[in-house]
Amino acid sequence: MDTTTATAPAPAEPAAAKRLPLLDVLRGVAILGTLGTNIWLFTSAHGEAGPLLGFEINDGGPVGSAFQLLANGKFLSMLTVLFGVGLAIQYRSAEKRGRRWPGRYHWRALFLFAEGTVHFVLLFAWDVLMGYAVTAITVAWLLKRSERAQRAAMWTALGLHLALVGLITAGAAAGGIEPRPEPEVQALYATGTWSEQVQFRLDNAIAFRIEPVITFPLLVFLFLLGVRLFRSGAFAMGADGAGERGRRIRARLMAWGLGLGLPLNTAALFAPAECFYLERYVIAPVVMLGYIGLVGFLVEHVRRGPVTASLESLGRTALSGYILQNLLASVACYGWGLGLAARYGSEPWLAPALWLGIGALLLAGSWLWLRRFANGPAESLQKAVLR
Repeated sequence: MDTTTATAPAPAEPAAAKRLPLLDVLRGVAILGTLGTNIWLFTSAHGEAGPLLGFEINDGGPVGSAFQLLANGKFLSMLTVLFGVGLAIQYRSAEKRGRRWPGRYHWRALFLFAEGTVHFVLLFAWDVLMGYAVTAITVAWLLKRSERAQRAAMWTALGLHLALVGLITAGAAAGGIEPRPEPEVQALYATGTWSEQVQFRLDNAIAFRIEPVITFPLLVFLFLLGVRLFRSGAFAMGADGAGERGRRIRARLMAWGLGLGLPLNTAALFAPAECFYLERYVIAPVVMLGYIGLVGFLVEHVRRGPVTASLESLGRTALSGYILQNLLASVACYGWGLGLAARYGSEPWLAPALWLGIGALLLAGSWLWLRRFANGPAESLQKAVLR
């Protein structure tokens, strides 16, 4: 998730800089937005097992619907695109320095897979790092191919994804979706021990890992989309020609993403439950493009202050922030921690309050951490092991 750029960019790409500030802000926004979706899993009666039992991710009345409209699937898609951007930056850096590609990048991806495996087993069943690692290896290989081959792979992946979501939606409509309350699962998250939850994830590993499998074509598409956006200069800022080009691209992203995506997403909220898959895996990525444009607009037009600086810090420590937010939510909600989900899970204020509290801790903590250290804890571990 490095945003370091090469020192001699191609004419159509962003100007050289130690970091691209917009990318850091976007990563910080993506981490907070992902928490905005996942927090409803932690506060639900069935915990992270809720989706396997047919329960919606957000089930908190009007407040939950608002979070679903604004967050569900959007920031996960944004995080995926930004992983693709990071991959493109590393490829360009290797190319400029004459290094073999993918070279050592495979080791980085394998380490990310190992981190994701540990995160999945010990902490959070819906980990995304394992899927990102496999996708990164695939896309890293594609970057060695021609632009034409990359475009073909990108649009083929999108076509496969749309066909698969269509089949899943049709199957769900034919069979219906009926939530299955299971008292033993509720008890596991309300009063169970940490080791019992670990064993539950291992026992149901195939079911919990199904999302990155069925969305693999979408991951490939979004990774390659991130590569194309970076190469087109979509994240460049400034008063020069590159900055103006980036501004025009982001304006189009905002117009199309919000103008088309938000009305579709609003309509999906009132559609049958079977349309959940269309909302999360088809409409949400469209809205995400609008969010990228909107964040870029705000970064350019709002004076830089503590919020922007904190978002940049969180973006620079995104891997650490992603892991820490799930750790804090687990401690707050589950029975082996504070047990807030069992005590207050039916209260509509719990999930928003936790999101605000954990989000504030992530922002302040990352800013304070980077005042003393160059990288986040997880990022430092990764660098040390790979070195």
